[in-house]
Amino acid sequence: MRIYLVAGELSGDILGAGLMRAIKARHPEAEFRGIGGPRMIAEGFDSLYPLETLSVMGLVEVIKHLPELVRVRRHLRRDALAWQPDVMVGIDAPDFTLGLERQLRETGIPTAHYVSPSVWAWRQGRVKGIARAVDVMMTFLPFEAAFYERHHVPVAFVGHPLADELPLVNDRLAARHELGLAAEAPVLAMLPGSRANEIRFLGRTFLDSAARLIGRVEGLQVVIPAATPQRHEELAALLVDYPTLRGRICLVEGQSRDAMVACDAVLLASGTAALEAMLCHRPMVVAYRMAPATHWLAQRLVKTDWISLPNLIARETLVPELIQDAATPEAIAEHLMIWLGDERARQSLEARFAAMHAQLQRGASERAAETVLALAERRALPQAADVLEKDS
Repeated sequence: MRIYLVAGELSGDILGAGLMRAIKARHPEAEFRGIGGPRMIAEGFDSLYPLETLSVMGLVEVIKHLPELVRVRRHLRRDALAWQPDVMVGIDAPDFTLGLERQLRETGIPTAHYVSPSVWAWRQGRVKGIARAVDVMMTFLPFEAAFYERHHVPVAFVGHPLADELPLVNDRLAARHELGLAAEAPVLAMLPGSRANEIRFLGRTFLDSAARLIGRVEGLQVVIPAATPQRHEELAALLVDYPTLRGRICLVEGQSRDAMVACDAVLLASGTAALEAMLCHRPMVVAYRMAPATHWLAQRLVKTDWISLPNLIARETLVPELIQDAATPEAIAEHLMIWLGDERARQSLEARFAAMHAQLQRGASERAAETVLALAERRALPQAADVLEKDS
């Protein structure tokens, strides 16, 4: 059994290593080759290039590295054709891997793609190219699988690895103890983002919201897990201008998951953090601000009713989304008061999130392995329709 894998970035390396372990559990003799990172290499992967080869962000950087990326893809095509794998799997990095998948599929090598690009949200016409590139798309989320089914692209909903990682029952009091927070007082977690621009656009807005809430919620504790040491410095510098928050704010480095489990509600920038908060079963308010030109462009390109994953998965508005001019300290504080002031509403949403968590906790690596092996062995693919529940 020979499997060609091409992963991009650290997240792809984590997914690739999990996929390899699941495949080796069924086929210990399986061989793996392509591009991967240290986790995949530790599983016995033969990587022809460093993982960072595909980790190019931003238009200018992509253009600068385009000749090298084209050369790498040509080399991988020649190498795969010489090695003759039973199946090729691209893991994320769609701008690079889908092109290689199409080229190899045209030669008769079965191909799969692991992690759907956001084709459902913008540039939906890309689905035609995806249909030419893959024998099956493996998705994390049910609404993604429903999108591919509507467009007649073979799909396998495998569940989300993060849902497998996080427990269905968590311990709020233990997390508060870990962070040094009072056990009984209400807690708000604030995650203003992992990028410098997010702190620039959201940092003061979030802190202004916290100042309003501290005046309204008795004993409120606010924990801010900074994503990196640099974000910690930037947030600490902002806090100097908020003397009224001293003693009420707990600024920590990392520990975002502990902060989410410990809290009663979360205020966060849109992104993967919203999914993680959902999987910790915590009510949230999603807020995002960006440069005006970026917002103008996004309004014209993005075709979706929601931006946060909890709402997208549910196909309804479970949590408030306050975008651009709507993301004011006053509006944020009012929406957070619903979760901090109404225990019944909070518990109801926590129960809904726990049910959604269970839907996504499907053993993603094992299901992805079953799909890949079905392709390699020319068997019928696992069915996605039984879990889609009419696009829910």
